[in-house]
Amino acid sequence: MAALAALVVGIAVIALAHCSVAGSTADAAARGPVTYVFGDSMSEVGNNNYFQLSLAKANYPWYGIDYPKGVATGRFTNGRTIGDYMDAKFGIPSPPPFLSLSMANEDDFLTGVNFASGGAGILNETGVYFVEYFSFDQQISCFESVKKAMIAKIGKEAAEQTVNAAMFQIGLGSNDYINNFLQPFMADGTTYTHDQFIRLLVATLDRQLKRLYGLGARKVAFNGLPPLGCIPAQRVKSATGECLEHVNSYAVQFNAAAKKLLDGMNARLPGAQMGLADCYSVVMELIQHPQKHGFTTSDTSCCGVDTKVGGLCLPDSTPCRDRKAYVFWDAYHTSDAANRVIADRLWDDMTSASAGAPAPRASAPGPAAAPAPSPSRA
Repeated sequence: MAALAALVVGIAVIALAHCSVAGSTADAAARGPVTYVFGDSMSEVGNNNYFQLSLAKANYPWYGIDYPKGVATGRFTNGRTIGDYMDAKFGIPSPPPFLSLSMANEDDFLTGVNFASGGAGILNETGVYFVEYFSFDQQISCFESVKKAMIAKIGKEAAEQTVNAAMFQIGLGSNDYINNFLQPFMADGTTYTHDQFIRLLVATLDRQLKRLYGLGARKVAFNGLPPLGCIPAQRVKSATGECLEHVNSYAVQFNAAAKKLLDGMNARLPGAQMGLADCYSVVMELIQHPQKHGFTTSDTSCCGVDTKVGGLCLPDSTPCRDRKAYVFWDAYHTSDAANRVIADRLWDDMTSASAGAPAPRASAPGPAAAPAPSPSRA
């Protein structure tokens, strides 16, 4: 956590230094913090909307019911993502989806881009049955095209400085388990033992992070896996409805291996500041003690889709009446209310882990809740 704390403090200093800066397009490279987001459905803000054949989309009701104006943007939750709330703490707007941008407009990509895509994993074979999506390798290729466009617009030196100072947020690995290793119809679960699978994940992630480093990434926040065995889609596989402890143990083992990898990169790569965000402990706290954080239910989803194929909150679903009372929105994704608490906790943990860290801002204001859908579940 110390490495991540130092990273966040550095980014926060940049943000404070530039929060009052106003200027023309020529000043865009100097504003901060610029944020590049890579990930899966927990981080996506709408890239998959542009894929005609993608089976991993959230651009329909009831998604977005608690987002400003009640719009379904492609975020896999009823409101904002964890990243949205973290960006608000840094005082910056959430970066737009890559596929919504025009490379002809330099303002579109100089201030940050979100490459995250629902279904993505660390491994390229993860998520293949979602048909169209950006794998992590493809997301990196998209960033490479952004970097080239930046060089063409503002010059190599300015582009390099912008990328070196930017925050790279990466949230991947969940699908490599939920939609790959744990699926009986996917080859990886039968080809590898779990120890072998972790080695495969880490070796692949090592290559990918080095590729990003070669493109200029220096400040990287990698989100550790949450307790995957406690998401509603996994609980229903238990005869008692309890968390699947062996799946949780997989997440713990992966997080330890990822942290070791990041620490090693910091030691070997000049200027690298890469840290692991402890999402596991933060989310487990909400699951084990929901009332402490204002929730009533953490073992099932607001949309009541735990046993449905796909586990998403489709238009024919009936969301719960009090959406702020549930930790999980659908069978896989946390609710807007939970995302806000998780962002608060991650921010507090990161800033308090380093002496002299800037005091956490107040909890970012959430969007006004839209009226509860009717009819409603209890």
